[in-house]
Amino acid sequence: MKEGSMRRLGDYTMARVDLGRAGHSVPTRALLEFQLAHARARDAVHLPLAVNSLVLELKQKNIASIPLTSAARDRDEYLKRPDLGRCLSSESRERLTAIRAEYDAAFAIADGLSALAVHRHAVPLLELLLRGLDWRIAPVAIVEQGRVAIGDEIGETLGARMVVVLIGERPGLSSPDSLGAYLTWQPRSGRTDAERNCISNIRPEGLSYAAAAHKLRFLMNESRRLRLSGVQLKEDAAPSLGGNPVTHSELFGDR
Repeated sequence: MKEGSMRRLGDYTMARVDLGRAGHSVPTRALLEFQLAHARARDAVHLPLAVNSLVLELKQKNIASIPLTSAARDRDEYLKRPDLGRCLSSESRERLTAIRAEYDAAFAIADGLSALAVHRHAVPLLELLLRGLDWRIAPVAIVEQGRVAIGDEIGETLGARMVVVLIGERPGLSSPDSLGAYLTWQPRSGRTDAERNCISNIRPEGLSYAAAAHKLRFLMNESRRLRLSGVQLKEDAAPSLGGNPVTHSELFGDR
């Protein structure tokens, strides 16, 4: 590719292209920017979830919530034992059992690997999504040290026909605050990734809130109509108006 083309490409991507050279290495500025991005990604992984702040934000939007914890005792154990992040603590399971009912859907907000993404994007996305849903929704579960699959136990314990997990995705060097949304029909422990649908890279620089809410609302309605989710649930929603183009969802590994 010609040098001029590389410079134009850099205007359209956050990827590190056309960095230049300084001897056998990259220029000092490019190196320092890389180190800063790496530090931000590491910080995002270790940032604790501000549960009380999320509860207050949701309350201000008239959205009921319930704080929960996974079986991981702290962040260090959570990072070393992904399996513990996929199941609830016994106390949290009891709290959900007490409010069990026939819900159309349950939403869970989990820190995943980027609480920063949750703090920035989860509440605005959820508020926008709920405006267009006339469903019986369970109180939103706010989960500390939670992985994607913890939504299966949450939905099953609540008696919900569907669960949607909003979770901080694994930070990258250009996106430490990317939010993912995972949908599962008839959630229960043991569900696989092939039985979920995922909308990824939700953030102002990626997939807009409007586009993500449009796509997620379509998937939820189709999932309820067809009584399934995952690879069998096709994504052919019309593009939303006023938002970024909707990219197709992908099935990712556990976050």
